[in-house]
Amino acid sequence: MKQPQVNQDICIGCGTCAALAPATFAIDPNTGKATVVNPSGNTEAEIDTAIASCPGGAISWTE
Repeated sequence: MKQPQVNQDICIGCGTCAALAPATFAIDPNTGKATVVNPSGNTEAEIDTAIASCPGGAISWTE
């Protein structure tokens, strides 16, 4: 099953993913970067939109 993942090294912490798929992504208050809080929290289409909208290209699918 594929799951979204955030590359912490290139995440800029803009919050776009958390705004578009808030049940899946959140901004970690300790790092200021995005994190996956529930891989199946949003629909695949909503997660795809968040991935496509990430300005840093930090989010991808993993198997």
